[in-house]
Amino acid sequence: MKPFSYTRAETVGDAVAALVANPQAQLMAGGTNLVDLMKYDVAKPDAIVDINRLPLKDIDDLPDGGIRIGALASNSAVAYDARIKARFPLLSSAILAGASPQLRNAATTGGNLLQRTRCYYFYDPSTPCNKREPGSGCSAIGGLNRIHAILGASDMCIAVHPSDMCVALAALDAVVEVEGPAGARQNAFAEFHRLPGDEPERDNTLAHGEIITGIRLTPNHFAGHHTYLKLRDRLSYAFALVSVAVAMETADRRIVELRIALGGVAHKPWRDPLAEAEFSGAQADEATFQRVADRLLAGAMGQGDNDFKIPLARKTIVRALRQAASGRPQDQAVKAIQ
Repeated sequence: MKPFSYTRAETVGDAVAALVANPQAQLMAGGTNLVDLMKYDVAKPDAIVDINRLPLKDIDDLPDGGIRIGALASNSAVAYDARIKARFPLLSSAILAGASPQLRNAATTGGNLLQRTRCYYFYDPSTPCNKREPGSGCSAIGGLNRIHAILGASDMCIAVHPSDMCVALAALDAVVEVEGPAGARQNAFAEFHRLPGDEPERDNTLAHGEIITGIRLTPNHFAGHHTYLKLRDRLSYAFALVSVAVAMETADRRIVELRIALGGVAHKPWRDPLAEAEFSGAQADEATFQRVADRLLAGAMGQGDNDFKIPLARKTIVRALRQAASGRPQDQAVKAIQ
């Protein structure tokens, strides 16, 4: 592991200043992703800026009925918060589908958003990887690519975003609060993460020196009709092969509003608002669900080993829509698909 300096920020301004002063500095909160990458000699920061003392752990009610989640609130705190479970149960369910209790206790909300999009080759410095070393090539293309992207990939990178929480936040149209050298700003969640394009080393749209301070959730009518369905190689502590977050409002068995986000299939949580809008007013039935799946996967393309993900994603989308429409979301404690 490369030697590094360590400082502990007492204010958000301190953290921003430390990042601005050293382009090779990285923030540490829970450390559940960063420490792993440093151990594998993938991340090599010159300086670590510990932000655990910043006053960003609260989960607060907003005047409009929404909720603000501080960037340092742990995944467990968010998942088990009574207000989140009542008003945004999709988020609670997605968090509980991820990682392990120990990791959820340590991992933070902001850190979850900032974890690296990655694959086997990213973790192996002996192999070419455009995310780790821009211009070196993508070993997954033509290599072992069973877990890789079927949507939004480029010839530079086919890795997939690992988060469960972020898939739910995408479906809920969350807003990311950011603070940096230019002051505070808000970022629509859909615009926060990036597809690889020709800069796969950039996972998100944060500018240099900016940090996440919180997440905002606006009121909705999805608590009665939602689900987070995750398919993986084993029933716990595994990244998704395909996951689906559905938030639905219905009336008289018709779709009033539909939001659906996919995980495990792209470099960022995958969502298509234009496709969602096409089904406003449609019957909430099997035929509609099949059409939704076809529409969302219209541009899907496998890489060989991961070709199976396309039919798997189609079936998962339909099953998730069925669960949400029936008002019987996936039970993350049981894990068996309902």
